[in-house]
Amino acid sequence: MLAYDKLFRLDGRRAVVVGAGSGIGRECARALAAHGADVVCADRDAPSAAQTAELAGGSPYPLDVLDAAAVSRAAAELGDVDILVFTPATNVRKRLLDYTQEEFDRVVGLNLTASFGLVRAFGAGMAARGRGSIIGFASIRAFTVEPGQSVYAATKAGLLQLLRTAAAELGPRGVRVNAVAPGVVETPLTAQIKANREWYEAYAAKSALGRWARPEEMAGAVVYLASDAASFVTGSCLVVDGGWTAVDGRFDPPN
Repeated sequence: MLAYDKLFRLDGRRAVVVGAGSGIGRECARALAAHGADVVCADRDAPSAAQTAELAGGSPYPLDVLDAAAVSRAAAELGDVDILVFTPATNVRKRLLDYTQEEFDRVVGLNLTASFGLVRAFGAGMAARGRGSIIGFASIRAFTVEPGQSVYAATKAGLLQLLRTAAAELGPRGVRVNAVAPGVVETPLTAQIKANREWYEAYAAKSALGRWARPEEMAGAVVYLASDAASFVTGSCLVVDGGWTAVDGRFDPPN
């Protein structure tokens, strides 16, 4: 019988957070550690990974997810991993007809190809051990788009379907796979928008809460999906967007 007072505890579990050097990844690493997990803070920026590890009481691990061999090596070296969280993504905000092939390849390479490599490398070990939780960061752009978001949106929609398929394939072997879809979050990825006050305020007005999210507001969703509280949750996408996708426009009709 499940002990409700330990529902969210992660004691004795090893978590790897890829993209832990800053933003959402850093806060997820801290939250998982606070709930008892042994956290490996992986990032291509080794000093930032070390800083997060110090904050979380975990261990740093330099990792460039664009290096497929390095990802496979990490999965082998880090041993029995119970939880994988990955956040790395990039965006080139351009109209579709202005996109170059190099920019397309760069966005797809990090957002989708690298994610595929992480799921495959760490998912194999989890499936062999008969347990595990994989949590990837999609976006509300998997569902709703705007001009200038074509390739980013396509990769996030693709990632969501990749994770759902992984859930279907790995579920019989005890591995749960889920996605978190943030709205607008104040991270380095959104610095371009934040620098434009009109753009920033327009995005804030789109959510039901009337503001942007802070990186730490994504951590609760990750702890939940990693824990026994979500033991029957797989193939799902937890939308954490302040109501953005629930609101059909911002005009308030007269009573």
